[in-house]
Amino acid sequence: MPALHMRGVVLPDGETRDLWIVNGRFRLTPVPYAETVVDGGFLLPGLVDAHCHIGLAAEDLDEAEQQAVTDRDAGALLVRDCGAPLDTRPLQEKLELPRIIRAGKHIARPKRYIRGVSEELGDPARLPSVVAEQADAGDGWVKLVGDWIDREKGDLAPLWPDDVLAEAVKVAHEAGARVTAHVFSEDALPGLVNAGIDCIEHGTGLTADTIELMASHGTALVPTLINIETFPQLVAGADKYPVYQRHMLDLHSRVRQTVASALEAGIPVYAGTDAGGGIAHGRIVDEIVALHEMGMTADDAIGSASWAAREWLGYRGIEEGAAADVIAYDEDPRVDLNTLRQPSRIVLRGRVMK
Repeated sequence: MPALHMRGVVLPDGETRDLWIVNGRFRLTPVPYAETVVDGGFLLPGLVDAHCHIGLAAEDLDEAEQQAVTDRDAGALLVRDCGAPLDTRPLQEKLELPRIIRAGKHIARPKRYIRGVSEELGDPARLPSVVAEQADAGDGWVKLVGDWIDREKGDLAPLWPDDVLAEAVKVAHEAGARVTAHVFSEDALPGLVNAGIDCIEHGTGLTADTIELMASHGTALVPTLINIETFPQLVAGADKYPVYQRHMLDLHSRVRQTVASALEAGIPVYAGTDAGGGIAHGRIVDEIVALHEMGMTADDAIGSASWAAREWLGYRGIEEGAAADVIAYDEDPRVDLNTLRQPSRIVLRGRVMK
């Protein structure tokens, strides 16, 4: 692999620098005979989609691979895959695809999530043992379904007893894995956060009390705003469950204030699209724009899908010895976030992709 050279304004520090890439990693000292692939513009650590489902809506690995390519071409060079029934480990071996951090399968209860997607536990007491299995099968993350519609109650309801959750999260942490959970409603949040869960997905039911609780625990939030936009369409055909319908529409109507309050409280917030779960792949920039509209500064919105998200997931930005995942732009994306839709170069693992 030939050595590469890039020069531009490096974000987030905003300084014009020269970078060299050798064997897929950054060097900050000159490398003779390196090929210049970028000379001018802005250099950004590869984007991150922190809630994605590569393979969830795919019939086979070929289709899952196309989903990954779509995300890559939108700039998402690192993906936290938040659950898929398809074993996508072979995709991790393909150097032209984004880095994929897998969470294995969702863990749910029978008839309490999308059919055919998750490990379904008839006995909730089995949750800790199944969490241990999924921690072993994934890449350091386990995905729980924290709530879903309970058709007997006609509304969203938690899936797990608090004591079982606490034991399950403890088991995951002892195995070196972090735990996240799908949560729409209010009621499931206290048990999950008090159990020590590491992240909440969606979080539309956050209240002042649970925001304070998350902030005190250091729990992260991935709000998936472009998914929440679909709530009215999601419940349009659920007339049989009017309480559930009203609840979902209420959660949708107050999402702006919910996310603004989470940001004000200092909760770490990261960008995730929920691609594959009814959302098209390749929409990470839409999520960044949505976070900005909810009150994040442009810098923080970009960071939530770049340098800050990479650090959260255990990857470095643009620095000596770090993996060379970088995107170049002709204009400053901090001035206009839509610039993120027009990369001039995509470099993944030190290889020029686009």
